[in-house]
Amino acid sequence: MNHPFINKMKDSNILSRIPFYLFCGFTAWFVVTLLILPNINVLVDIFWVDGQLSLSAIGRLSSSKRAISAILNSFLLATVLTFTVNIVGVFIVLVTEYFDIKGSKLLRIGFLSTLVFSGMVLNNGYLYVYGQNGVLTNFMLRFFPEINPGWFTGFPAVLFVMTFACTTNHMLFFRNGVKGLDNSTIEAAKNLGGNQWKVLKDVVFPTLFPVMMTLIIMSFQMGLGAMAAPIMVGGRFETISPLILSFTQRPGSRDLAALLSIILGIAQIILLVVMTRNEKKGNYMSISKTKTRVAKQKIDHPVVNAIVHIISYLLFLVYMIPLILVILFSFMNLQGISQTILSFEYFTLSNYADILTNNNNYGPLLTSVFYSGGAAVLAVLFMIMIARIVMKNKNNKLAEWTEYFFYIPWLLPGLMLALGLIISYDAPSWLLLGNSVIGSVWILPLMYLIMMLPSTLRYIKGAYYSFDNNLEDASRILGSSSLRTFVQVILPALLPTALALVALNFNNFLADYDLSAFLYHPAYPTIGIAIRQNADAANNVNAAAVNLVYSVIIMGVSAFMFYIVYGRGSKVGEKKSGLKKSKKRIKLPVVNTAMGDMDVNKSLPDTEKTINTNNGKN
Repeated sequence: MNHPFINKMKDSNILSRIPFYLFCGFTAWFVVTLLILPNINVLVDIFWVDGQLSLSAIGRLSSSKRAISAILNSFLLATVLTFTVNIVGVFIVLVTEYFDIKGSKLLRIGFLSTLVFSGMVLNNGYLYVYGQNGVLTNFMLRFFPEINPGWFTGFPAVLFVMTFACTTNHMLFFRNGVKGLDNSTIEAAKNLGGNQWKVLKDVVFPTLFPVMMTLIIMSFQMGLGAMAAPIMVGGRFETISPLILSFTQRPGSRDLAALLSIILGIAQIILLVVMTRNEKKGNYMSISKTKTRVAKQKIDHPVVNAIVHIISYLLFLVYMIPLILVILFSFMNLQGISQTILSFEYFTLSNYADILTNNNNYGPLLTSVFYSGGAAVLAVLFMIMIARIVMKNKNNKLAEWTEYFFYIPWLLPGLMLALGLIISYDAPSWLLLGNSVIGSVWILPLMYLIMMLPSTLRYIKGAYYSFDNNLEDASRILGSSSLRTFVQVILPALLPTALALVALNFNNFLADYDLSAFLYHPAYPTIGIAIRQNADAANNVNAAAVNLVYSVIIMGVSAFMFYIVYGRGSKVGEKKSGLKKSKKRIKLPVVNTAMGDMDVNKSLPDTEKTINTNNGKN
């Protein structure tokens, strides 16, 4: 029917769809240019030489003793780390959440310290305590002068640092699983005559098996791709990631770097297959419908109880001593730092004044804050739009494949993606509007954004699942446009989750070194690069002071971000949305684990869900 009013409505509808079409075009460009082509070019660079298929890179790599040694070292570290991290991780969760241990709240604070004391900051802290000029090393030398000052290096040092650095996931996910156990089931097992070990073995651990499998795989993955710890404390113990960095810096060895990246990528894909097969076997988290919280179990045997208490507090000291000493020595003057003496006589604020007033010192910190903060915000906004399209077009194959493309950074290591960008766009390209990544400032924050996309998309989808679609339908019935409904109804409901993701992404990349080492601009070093460079200055006491202050500031910024989101983020969400306060709390992001999409909230009693919500329908 050709009617002026109908034609006007059609024209209006087309005009309203223009932003959507533009966004789809941008998404297609982003996927092809930054996610697909760089990885294809990595393969071409390896296997296509002078216009023909070539396997010379494989021969060169297999004949390199250094490369073979790095590969074996990586798999050795990953294998051993799988045992050490999970033993320590399971233990610290049990002593803080399952067993009745004196001072468990204090222990929990120490074991959660890796949330803010991580990355290059953590490695520098351990180096400051145990390194050649470390506090503990100097203390031991006073009584045992024959000790080698460089004792804290190599495989044992890397294993030690990463064992305690990588238990964060246990304190987040395994802890949630333990707190979600059904107390009545445990009591029933005890009434049937089961001792504490039998209850753990036959009731608790089988229930938590899926999340334990996921943590095992994640531990192996972190060990395989380790970079910061081997560089900082590894000495001659070289792993794959640092070797990739070394090869990338020499144009003639880039094909070897690319091949090593492929090896890491294959390992990542194998891990994904293992997780998927485990999921298909039906290993799902057993969630009880009861609201009965787990009552902490008192260890009956007095000797075992004493041993567990001793080990718990020894681990607490291992976690907290580097953090505490870093904070205390950041207030010591150069004499106190060089002599590793804590005294009010050496107390000073000049270290902080030097950082805050000297552009050469505070510049890297501002660069990292700007890069990671900007990338975190853009990643969340981008994935909110993508998740919206995916959720509204569940049966559309194109939307489904678009979602899969954004999971590429999960399948392949970040070093391979970074190398792909370098190989693909080392000269001006029309795909980048005539720009090149070589010498560019924007490539590093862009890489941060790319690495944030998979987990951000996964969590945003989880938030969409918890959204009540009746609110959207009601808004449209009242005459609101799709854009107005999204801005005024959907976005406020997603805001608490979005804020949480901004904080998590920001903290994860604030002190990044791995990607920065590949892509940073020499004029704008990040805080990770600055800490690494200062750590090399063995006799430069001022550099040590700068690193100490850097560490404290980064921990403070990370803690502040967590407080803003988890402590006050709900209030921000309420004010933004204009909704009344609710005693309910936001559902934590859905976690992609070996047993599939695990809703962490279902494993938590109502009083333990941490982020407030303004969505009364959740």
